[in-house]
Amino acid sequence: MIHSKTDKATGFEKRFENINTVVFDDSTAASKEVAKEIAALIVEKQDKKQPCVLGLATGSSPKGLYAELVRLHKEEGLSFANVISFNLDEYYPMQPDSVNSYVRFMKELLFDHVDILPENCHIPDGTLSKDAISAYCNDYEAKIEALGGLDLQILGIGGNGHIGFNESGALQNSKTRLVALDHMTRVAASSDFLGLGNTPRTAITLGVKKIMEAKRVILLAWGEGKSDIIKAAVEGEITNKVPATYLQEHDNATFVLDKEGSSKLTRISKPWLVEQVEWTDTMIRKAVLGLALDLKKPILMLTDDDYIENGMSDLLASVGQSYDINIKIFNKLQNTITGWPGGKPNADDSKRPERATPAKKRVLIFSPHPDDDIISMGGTFKRLQDQGHEVHVAYQTSGNIAVADDEAHRFANFVTDYNKHFGIDSPEANKIFKEATTFLENKKDSDIDTPEVRHIKGLIRKGEARATSYFVGLKDEQIHFMNLPFYETGTIEKNPVGEADIQLTMDLIEKVKPHQIYAAGDLADPHGTHKVCLDAIFEAVKRLKPKPFMDDCWVWLYRGAWQEWGVEEIEMAVPMGPDQVLEKRYGIFKHQSQKDGVVFQGTDSREFWQRAEDRNKETADFYDMLGLARYAAMEAFVRWHY
Repeated sequence: MIHSKTDKATGFEKRFENINTVVFDDSTAASKEVAKEIAALIVEKQDKKQPCVLGLATGSSPKGLYAELVRLHKEEGLSFANVISFNLDEYYPMQPDSVNSYVRFMKELLFDHVDILPENCHIPDGTLSKDAISAYCNDYEAKIEALGGLDLQILGIGGNGHIGFNESGALQNSKTRLVALDHMTRVAASSDFLGLGNTPRTAITLGVKKIMEAKRVILLAWGEGKSDIIKAAVEGEITNKVPATYLQEHDNATFVLDKEGSSKLTRISKPWLVEQVEWTDTMIRKAVLGLALDLKKPILMLTDDDYIENGMSDLLASVGQSYDINIKIFNKLQNTITGWPGGKPNADDSKRPERATPAKKRVLIFSPHPDDDIISMGGTFKRLQDQGHEVHVAYQTSGNIAVADDEAHRFANFVTDYNKHFGIDSPEANKIFKEATTFLENKKDSDIDTPEVRHIKGLIRKGEARATSYFVGLKDEQIHFMNLPFYETGTIEKNPVGEADIQLTMDLIEKVKPHQIYAAGDLADPHGTHKVCLDAIFEAVKRLKPKPFMDDCWVWLYRGAWQEWGVEEIEMAVPMGPDQVLEKRYGIFKHQSQKDGVVFQGTDSREFWQRAEDRNKETADFYDMLGLARYAAMEAFVRWHY
């Protein structure tokens, strides 16, 4: 069984956390540990000749867990013959063969790959008539009760703290039922349904009461995107506004997190409040900048009393007066600001984030999707080009799934009409566009885009990316379309990084021999594409490290439309004036298929250009609040040392 690694005798964790919480380095390690516990439970029940009753969840969090359970079955002989499963929920209405049904999800990720009996797999039925749902839900609970209850319940957590589809406001004694989905939940799921308008408004969910009756509960949560709600669920008061807080009253529940998911917990974000820490330069910077932002005071205005009253007296005792600490941190933050992201020629670079030499650098910007470059670092992109560096941009994926069907339909009709008007006779091209048009006109929820449709959608995004690069000033030989194979599945679900992806990345790096690599470090990307693209880059760079040209190659990580680096993390901040902010906006506008009703809106209703501008302004506002120079906007970067 997974136990907290914190020493309970100290009581440190108890000061803030109201539930057993275990943090792993990454979701892979965490998933393997949870799978090990489940496997042990299954075997224990087998030895007793008893069924093992599992409550299972869907969504992104348990995918690694299911993959490890499948591996344990295939490679280590773990049998699921005695397992009886009950899934938490299902959208309503929902056909079982739909690409978004949880029946299909569970079959593809687990059930079809292990020896569980089909009759032992229970998932709420999304095809029922409404008047049959109440009796069905009562029967669903009766089946669980007849088996003695759930031995173990796996949970994820929604951005509003929901467990299952027990949304904000759900009561602790709620039963299995049909529920209306919260707007935030629907927006978060809208990417799977290619738009909010296609996303179901209701679902059938196991009630909180049955979840709380499970003998053991494990909640999985990964990524920075979940960090705020995790803090609320673990450290906050029990409230029906955050149903996950009910688990604080369960006597055998554990939250299993990765580092990013745990990042807002007090023991992670402010460890000096729970234990004695070593006051390294990194820890001091984190503490002082966090204090200044919390108090909304410039760094140089912080006093000894501010430190003492906010749990940082140990820092004063260890290092010295606040006055001296403040100056040191102020100067370090000041030195992150540069208008020369490629390094300033003929200048003292001892305190600058980038080297002065060579004056003209080869720069390789990796963009996971065809618009991440301009959205995330468009001002820096343009400045690098304007300052005379040899800038290359590499679009790692086609981004084709983010193009709406009607946009592809319009494009296909345009090409067909164009060919007819000018008498261009290409039977093969005409066949492709005709088949694509026919498919789109008859597409069902259960259909995956054909290769022809994916090709058309990819062409749309390729044209937009090229237009942006031209706008910045690049020539064709500086624009690279990688089309990494992991992405081309035709569905939201992508493959893990493969050898072909790594090799293509290595080949391009070797071809350019860059002095700078820029890569997307936005691990909160809801689609996971950024993470796979970054994994490919990291592995490629590690393998190429022995090459002589890599001695001069620095890797900078940017973040995208979803979130920004914390001020305490930033190592290079590139300021922008009002004109440069507008210029970046015009570059983003080149991506017309991603404007006005973008497919992957996420939980944010703003368009990407608005998010980018607000995020860049917020970074500049933080610097201003901390007492540094005021700019219209800033793009932020962190260096990765390999």
